[in-house]
Amino acid sequence: MYDFTYLKPSTLPEAVSLLSSDTEAKALAGGMTFIPVLKQRLARPTKLVDLAGLGLSGISVAGGKVRIAAMTTHMTVADSPDVQKAIPALAKLAGGIGDKEVRHRGTIGGSLANNDPSACYPSAVLALGATILTNKRIIAADDYFQGMFATALEPDELITAVEFPVPEKAAYMKFPNPASRYAIVGVFVAKFPTGARVAVTGAGQSGVFRHAAMEEALGKSFSPEAVGNVPTDAENLNSDIHASAEYRAHLIGVMARRAVAAAG
Repeated sequence: MYDFTYLKPSTLPEAVSLLSSDTEAKALAGGMTFIPVLKQRLARPTKLVDLAGLGLSGISVAGGKVRIAAMTTHMTVADSPDVQKAIPALAKLAGGIGDKEVRHRGTIGGSLANNDPSACYPSAVLALGATILTNKRIIAADDYFQGMFATALEPDELITAVEFPVPEKAAYMKFPNPASRYAIVGVFVAKFPTGARVAVTGAGQSGVFRHAAMEEALGKSFSPEAVGNVPTDAENLNSDIHASAEYRAHLIGVMARRAVAAAG
């Protein structure tokens, strides 16, 4: 780990100011991804700006939306009676992230800011059509994810909360790496009065993506059979030591069918 200056601001504006004044400064949320990166000397920030204690945690439900503040931990989401009642699929997803140590420290905002291509939360945000609230603006899910580890966030922008509309039905299924619990393939499906949304994580070369063909099929009939024969092109999927692109394409179909069955 390289030397860096640790800073603990007392307000959100102070945190934003510290980050914007130094292009090599980095924000620290739960640290479940960033700390290992630092230990392996894969990053060399000049400063670490700790976001804990800025009032960015908590969950509320109102107006058909679930609002989760950025520093809320995965375990808090998983155990929340409000989330379990409004969007049980989201609570189940959070409860399956990593191990219990990661779930007690990792945060929803940190996960989304990092946008790991195998992370679970991006699939929920994209499939549910959530909005990402920052210190500057509101970003729609379809505009937020911009490729592997890339987002619409600007250098002086921090996630403050995420708002999820409550769907009629939803479910998430993943085929996890047995060691890391990251998704080799994860599929989140959601049904709204306006139609269905399907998001896939762990498989795409550019990170999380929507599956338009499955959405069209589920819009006609929200059933496992509707997506049973919908193909997935393997050309733009990941191929690594864990699974080939062709196997991931097969898993997308399997996980989608299971998710629709669980939702229904």
